[in-house]
Amino acid sequence: MSQSASEKLRRFYEQFSGSDHVLIVINADPDAIASAMAVSRLLWRKVISVTISHINTINRPDNLAMIRLLGATLVPFEEIKLDQFSRVVIVDSQPDHNEDMTKLNPTVIIDHHPDSGSKAPFLDIRPNYGATCTILTEYLQAAKIKPSVKLATGLYHGIKTDTNDFKGQTQIEDVRAFQYLFRYANIHLARKIEQVDLRFDLLKYFKTALQNMRRRKGKVYVHLGSVVNPDVCVLIADFFMRVNTVTWSIVSGICDKKLVIIFRNDGIRKNAGHVAKEGFGKLGNAGGHKNMARAEIVLSDLKGQVDPHDDIRLVSWIINRTARKA
Repeated sequence: MSQSASEKLRRFYEQFSGSDHVLIVINADPDAIASAMAVSRLLWRKVISVTISHINTINRPDNLAMIRLLGATLVPFEEIKLDQFSRVVIVDSQPDHNEDMTKLNPTVIIDHHPDSGSKAPFLDIRPNYGATCTILTEYLQAAKIKPSVKLATGLYHGIKTDTNDFKGQTQIEDVRAFQYLFRYANIHLARKIEQVDLRFDLLKYFKTALQNMRRRKGKVYVHLGSVVNPDVCVLIADFFMRVNTVTWSIVSGICDKKLVIIFRNDGIRKNAGHVAKEGFGKLGNAGGHKNMARAEIVLSDLKGQVDPHDDIRLVSWIINRTARKA
């Protein structure tokens, strides 16, 4: 760390006063949920109130299980009245990652995704880190706060998830944070979150994926059509990476008038974040890490490119924009 953890913590605390009502905004996934829980713990007894709000619909069974088992309280963003909060914190995201986040005027941004030029009085963006949970673990250590079992389990799970069990982008700092959290986490609880059963209503997407997948050597391309939530595409992309001959899975779906494309790879040769950005960055938000990435394009911005409702041509279009790069 170029700046010591204690110095960053001091600057972080300078952004708040005892009269503040703080809103933490996340795009809910394990890394974001646990990071938000950590920020809430850091601010305990230092501000009047802390509310965690999620901008996305939470449908993934593991995320729902994590929230339930760890006792996290999250409020949907559409129920939030921004004028009731004096400070806004964004963790594991940056304002340009989501349309709702662009409406915010954050005081604090803490993230491990590539820096998109975000502005805030306090910024801690470390794209070399495997997880935002690692950054927040360093803050807790600097504050000499021993995490509760549930918080430690959440941070432990967040690091495991975002580093893909240390097979993805990982720094020595991620390993050190993981080792520290291991002392306090409930491993049985973490395993229960990881191994949560699928919801029955999601099985239809596996059928669609298996029927419609297109293979190019070690690459699998799938378009699911309309999905209830972008997390469905993540679920399917991760599923195909468990097949021993698959080196890339690229899965797309349409949700909330956007085309969402999820990228997963083995992290050996090519960089998924670069492939996403080079292929789709000029059309919408795109980027990520070496072995996992995402692109989101508003359907109206595809005009002149491809008909998003023509599944066959859409998959061919995605293949053409990624085949040489992936």
